[in-house]
Amino acid sequence: MTTVETTSGQLRGVQETGYLAFRGIPFARPPVGPLRFRPPQPPEPWSGARDATRFAGAAPQTKADLGRFMAGFGVGEQSEDCLTLNVATPATDGAGRPVLFWIHGGAFTIGAGSQRMYDPGPLVLRGDVVVVTTNYRLGALGFLHLDTLGGPEFGATSNAALLDQIAALQWVRENVAGFGGDPDNVTIFGESAGGFSVGTLLGTPGAQGLFRRAIAQSGAAHRVNSAEQATEVAVELLEELSLSPGDAGRLRELPAEVIVEAQLRLTRRWERGGWRRAFCPVVDGRVLPEHPLDAIRAGLSREVSVMAGATRDEWKLFGLMDPQAAKLDDQQLLARVEKRAPGHGQRLVDAYRAARAGDDPRPSTPPELFFAFETDRVFRMPVIRLLEAQHVHQAQTYGYLMTWESPLAGGSLGACHGIDVPFVFGNVGKKGAEAFAGSGPEAEQLRDRIMDAWLGFARSGDPSHPDLAAWPPYDEERRATMILDAECAVEEDPLSAEHRAWDGVL
Repeated sequence: MTTVETTSGQLRGVQETGYLAFRGIPFARPPVGPLRFRPPQPPEPWSGARDATRFAGAAPQTKADLGRFMAGFGVGEQSEDCLTLNVATPATDGAGRPVLFWIHGGAFTIGAGSQRMYDPGPLVLRGDVVVVTTNYRLGALGFLHLDTLGGPEFGATSNAALLDQIAALQWVRENVAGFGGDPDNVTIFGESAGGFSVGTLLGTPGAQGLFRRAIAQSGAAHRVNSAEQATEVAVELLEELSLSPGDAGRLRELPAEVIVEAQLRLTRRWERGGWRRAFCPVVDGRVLPEHPLDAIRAGLSREVSVMAGATRDEWKLFGLMDPQAAKLDDQQLLARVEKRAPGHGQRLVDAYRAARAGDDPRPSTPPELFFAFETDRVFRMPVIRLLEAQHVHQAQTYGYLMTWESPLAGGSLGACHGIDVPFVFGNVGKKGAEAFAGSGPEAEQLRDRIMDAWLGFARSGDPSHPDLAAWPPYDEERRATMILDAECAVEEDPLSAEHRAWDGVL
């Protein structure tokens, strides 16, 4: 068994096929009892070699609504003692390899760094890199804004999860050299809520200097609540728990599962009929002094290379949880769009319908238009705004759009949300991923091209490589975007009519 010395003590890892794995490593003390809702605290040192061969518990959470479509991707045991990370490395030889730091998705309420879909082995072996996957507090335990309700002792509750991510990155800076990694060459990457975390960290002063590059997959810098919105959520959660605002301190006495169950009830009510996140990072004036996109526009992360992108049909996956979407007529479509983009509904519907006229082969039925609209509102347009904000300061800014379609549900999901993850981690064709991402020579070729692009970016800040078409940086003149599909090619401003429709809206 291989051991590594860290700032807290020795760790004993396990030999996997071709690489070493160290799992369940605490980067902070368990956030329980008086530490619940507080910023993460340094872990307690230990004596002897701590066993690091098994994953620790995932953060407390409810079962994913998409669980039946993602069989085998469960999070395993849950525990409020969840602030742990996992390291996979080719060798503990001091070689100074690039480090990829993965932030899992799950709407800020579900997921874990230990999920099988994030198996780091193929990335580690193909790229000779160190891969770190981490947990962070979720839902109300990670994002409950009690600043005005609970007094000064709750001043960090709004962004406890964001502080967890920063603490994990600080652990990496202090310890990753012992695992064969380069602490000065860290790339953060994540998908969905992980991608939104990446975008938010780019706009977080306390995260500066902890990473050199960033990849936001189906996420950007938009998914935050204002302090006013977050206070409204906190009041409603207290009501769900039969507590008054003055009783906020009693939240530390309740079992975590009771808080999570109340969180689920609130979330379903808060998000009904729209894409409002009850629990996500908060512009609290402390951890996030301003909206992260504004901070990025001002050049806060000017030294960070950025790659960001989306999938063409993100929202079709969420359509599985919205059976009424498939039955939309024109009037219902307009009502939904107007609710999500007040004052712009008719113009946006007309623009999306016009974009699909003529020779465009895409369907123009109300359900298809709604899925395209929501894809752009929640994912693609925020990605574009992030690229626009960053490229002004950083030449190494790159955009992509994935159009590879999932074979699941008879192909009706298209290039849906999450389709990129098996390709990035090199798990295409493996059990649990084959039905979702496909298999065969074309899928394997795309897998290799995507892995090499991500690895090349982590190594040098440039995703270009010989097996991929030349990938120019993003700018607002060309808007060069790499299309990731069976045939990869650069397009200038893909789906441009839909993009232009959002001017003045988002």
